[in-house]
Amino acid sequence: MSSMASQPATRAQTGPEAAAWAERLRVANINPRTGLATDYLNHFNEAVMLLEMIPDMPECAEDFLTWSPLSYAEHFTASNFKARDLAIEAYEKAEPSVRAQFDHITDTMTSILTAVGSAMREVEKDTTRIRLAEQATAWVKPLIAACGGIINGGAEADVDSIMAN
Repeated sequence: MSSMASQPATRAQTGPEAAAWAERLRVANINPRTGLATDYLNHFNEAVMLLEMIPDMPECAEDFLTWSPLSYAEHFTASNFKARDLAIEAYEKAEPSVRAQFDHITDTMTSILTAVGSAMREVEKDTTRIRLAEQATAWVKPLIAACGGIINGGAEADVDSIMAN
């Protein structure tokens, strides 16, 4: 790995190199200030969409159970995102404190969704699966919004407030 790869995306750098990097990120729909892309949130939105279908169609629980967690890099590696290699590189270069905050929330969402999937596999009643789906949705949706805030350079206080609840 080159020494450039360890530099944060938000490093205090000026001049044409920094401007060119920021423009590459912007064109690829990656936030130049954070080095993160909202496309990763589609992975969690997919799980939430499936959970939201369960109250009306309990058989959709089976569809939710096919969802599996993916890391940021795994998501982009498996995606059709045009600039997937750039997205992974920018994530790796992101400011460590921003990335740690982002990773903490995505890890929390992954834990919730994985635990709900395990619980759904253990229960037999649709009413229990519906309650699990509704509760998971109520927990994960605000976390997706918090991640969007981090990706777009949102306020840290908002994230702290959501994580405290």
